[in-house]
Amino acid sequence: MTTDEATRERGWHVNSLTVLCVLLLLVMGLRGPIGRVLTTPVVQNWLTVFIAVVTQALPFLVLGVLLSAVISVFVPASLFERVMPRRPALAVPVAGAAGAVLPGCECASVPVAGALVRSGVTPAAALAFLLSAPAINPVVLTATAVAFPREPRMVLARFLASLIVACVMGWLWLRLGRPEWLKQPPRPSFEGESKVTALWGSIRHDVMHAGGFLVVGAMAAATLKAVIPASWLQAVAGTPVVSVLALAVLAVLLSICSEADAFVAASMSQFSLTARLAFLVVGPMIDLKLFAMQAGTFGRGFALRFAPATFAVAVAVSAVVGTVLL
Repeated sequence: MTTDEATRERGWHVNSLTVLCVLLLLVMGLRGPIGRVLTTPVVQNWLTVFIAVVTQALPFLVLGVLLSAVISVFVPASLFERVMPRRPALAVPVAGAAGAVLPGCECASVPVAGALVRSGVTPAAALAFLLSAPAINPVVLTATAVAFPREPRMVLARFLASLIVACVMGWLWLRLGRPEWLKQPPRPSFEGESKVTALWGSIRHDVMHAGGFLVVGAMAAATLKAVIPASWLQAVAGTPVVSVLALAVLAVLLSICSEADAFVAASMSQFSLTARLAFLVVGPMIDLKLFAMQAGTFGRGFALRFAPATFAVAVAVSAVVGTVLL
């Protein structure tokens, strides 16, 4: 053994156990200051929003992961070739309309869309499904009807605007998208394993992978929610164009699950119905946690291009549909 090897052998090794012990010692030593920080209103608000976002999204994330694993393991790619139209331009609206059958939110649609791409579905159709599923499924539309009992047109407006945006983005991908922009991270191979082993391995991989990005997005949403003054909302509600943009941006920042966003929108009575429609259309398609999950599933380059385009199309379509129907 050389001198350098002996030195390394006697030296400290940093591993997960060492880091955990150091963190525990720091927490015990700083127990007083940490306790005072955690009781401040800002931190309490941050914790409330963070826990709410994760709690709302996690069951649907698990649902999406289960569906993704079932599609990857049990559904042959030839099935999608038979069901979907051969022409990609026609496959986009079919996939967009198929989003109505997934009873979940955006956290469920991301892993399912990833599984569709891996199964051979044209990416444009998978992306249309990804955008439409969180906004036009029966659970979300029912919640919207309950939240707006005196405005039944809001349900129709949300359905039409969301489906139009999903189809437009799918067709835009057909026209402008490039294969190198869509890079899914490497996945473990279960070739030669039993169906049960492959199913459990796929579930375990996707939960750990997508769950990490969900936590990152929830932390960002909680941070922004804690620092945005409520008085800002009152200042912009009176200007139509500004109010639409403001609620669209707020939908991105708050990152509320699509199962609950209608009740938040209904509470913003100072804003017009069109502005609140923009909130309901934009939120399920692009928010902080969803951006993080899209980046983790399809690659950062894809998310950086797809998210801004989706935001612009969603705002424009919401303004038009809201003006016509509301």
